[in-house]
Amino acid sequence: MRIRHESNPEDVKNYTTESLRNHFLIESLFKSDELSMVYSHYDRLIVGGTIPLKKTIKLDAGDILRTEFFLERREIGIVNIGSTGKITVDGKAYSLNKRDCLYIGLGNKEIIFHSNDLSDPAIFYFVSANAHKEYPTKVLAIKDAVPTKLGSDIESNNRTIYKYIHGEGIQSCQLMMGMTLLEPNNMWNTMPAHVHDRRSEIYLYFDMDEESRVFHFMGKPEETRHLLIKNQQAIISPPWSIHSGVGTKNYTFIWAMAGENYTFKDMDFIPIEDLR
Repeated sequence: MRIRHESNPEDVKNYTTESLRNHFLIESLFKSDELSMVYSHYDRLIVGGTIPLKKTIKLDAGDILRTEFFLERREIGIVNIGSTGKITVDGKAYSLNKRDCLYIGLGNKEIIFHSNDLSDPAIFYFVSANAHKEYPTKVLAIKDAVPTKLGSDIESNNRTIYKYIHGEGIQSCQLMMGMTLLEPNNMWNTMPAHVHDRRSEIYLYFDMDEESRVFHFMGKPEETRHLLIKNQQAIISPPWSIHSGVGTKNYTFIWAMAGENYTFKDMDFIPIEDLR
């Protein structure tokens, strides 16, 4: 597991592009028959991924967490961004098609990832947060998630938001998680941008072709920066940072948040004229 420490926003003003990428961009999460994870000191979020191919993969952080098992003091949200697979939680199997979500609560000891078809494997993406209360393990299929339509073609941000883990969906201790799909010929994921100083957020961009890129904007509203992100890469957004992007084509992204506050609408929008 790789470790990412917090950065002072005053220091970030002086970061080079390489420094920004080293601190905030997660370039390689999905490897065949390996478990890849990054531990962020922003709200103690852990982000990870795996592609079970020739073997099943067990969720295990080694001695990094200094706990007996991964979810001893944590909860986790998992989304399958590949073909059909299953996740076994303490002996009970949960099947996930592409874009289905599984929430696993505090105290579950053994989590194992499987692919149904080794020639077309599942690709599991997950985000984990600290938890102090147990909530039931639950699957929410994309077909059963309630869509929220936002934006318009004229604004180039016609998109659908699916909220998986939140106050009115799958219940959790503090983790919130969902997915945003942009329609063809739409490229902006949100504008005006916003911050939420009470929680941090992580984006995973996917369903992009090899040549496509997202220009992801970050930084304090008066000191914005950008990073170029390609398919299946994630980026950590500190509480003080905007998080918005525009792609060379449409794309899909998974968002996950945790922190002080469990209210999805707790965000402070920044007028475009105040961005620099």
